[in-house]
Amino acid sequence: MRPATATAAAVTTLIGIGIGAAAIAAGRYAGDVALKASSGRPLPGDPRLTVHATGPDRVTLTRSLASLRPGTYGIEGTGVHAVVGPALDRVPHTADTVVRRLERVELGDLEPGARVRLTPELHSGTPRSSLGVDHEDVEIPGELGALPAWLVPGPRPTWVIALHGIGTSRRHPLNLVPFLSRRQIPVLCLAYRGDEGAPPSPDGLGHLGDTEWRDVDAAIRYAVRRGAEHVVLYGWGPGATMALHAAADSGVRDVIRGLVLDSPVLDREATLRNLAAARRVPGPLLPLAVRAAQGRAGLHGDRVREAADPAALRVPTLVFHGPDDTIAPWEPSLELAARRPELVTLNTVRGAPHAAMWNADPVRYEEALRRFVTPLL
Repeated sequence: MRPATATAAAVTTLIGIGIGAAAIAAGRYAGDVALKASSGRPLPGDPRLTVHATGPDRVTLTRSLASLRPGTYGIEGTGVHAVVGPALDRVPHTADTVVRRLERVELGDLEPGARVRLTPELHSGTPRSSLGVDHEDVEIPGELGALPAWLVPGPRPTWVIALHGIGTSRRHPLNLVPFLSRRQIPVLCLAYRGDEGAPPSPDGLGHLGDTEWRDVDAAIRYAVRRGAEHVVLYGWGPGATMALHAAADSGVRDVIRGLVLDSPVLDREATLRNLAAARRVPGPLLPLAVRAAQGRAGLHGDRVREAADPAALRVPTLVFHGPDDTIAPWEPSLELAARRPELVTLNTVRGAPHAAMWNADPVRYEEALRRFVTPLL
């Protein structure tokens, strides 16, 4: 039985046993989805697609809303990682398939019958192996132990510290490393608690940035020790929330010159609810599931709203977000931009799922990023 189907069936069965037991079960499932999502684990609701055919420069996939998304994406499955471009509408195909341009195969062999999913991560290796960009493997002393990171060097005194989000890993920021390297900006791609190679969280759970931000604090201190005069924090999803926490609470926040927030999680309850719903937790149990998940992880109060309080924001902030994000609602981003227009620039991206704003339109995205980051260097 598929995990989503098993989740719905198990929780629905428990309704007959009692609402208390059902609430506990729903909370456990919601926690597994939202709070135990390891780096690189697919987001709930991401469809699996079948490769129907391949050619030198094209791949035929199951037709779905996901496979029709505009832009450039990675596709990955067991032992395979490739990059696809836009859909090729004029290429003959059946009614239940879509043909996309095949940019390259980075890992394994893309064969008919393979089961894959779209991912915003274009690269499967390191900066050196995937991009031909020199980097240094470093370890950052964190409160739970050593945090592995890639340091892509550059002569600028302002560093970018890149923080991935749900369902991705430190390979996700590699999408932007060529853009940043061309501008000679040092980039630190961080693996934080719970990531592969990094220390686990003490309770084995993720906290949507509520505790992980302390690893960002450690990364800022490391950058300063290595010569950074200023940093720009660049985060996706909960990574964006971590950046906001650090800007509000870090003891070295004075060196933070700007924030780039892609698909930020600004409403924790909504994100927990959306993650649980995507895993088919029955609708009537979603409020109970959210409360149980918050209790398991100790997510009491609303420190996310405090960190994202427009009145407390002190540095220029660029936000990429859009209405098609079904994980982190974009309305709080609209509110943030509306309340601090002198500091916050919102770039609305349509047709892009969570944390894939760059993928939908890389050229437009990078131009907005260029205009924002240039005065900060």
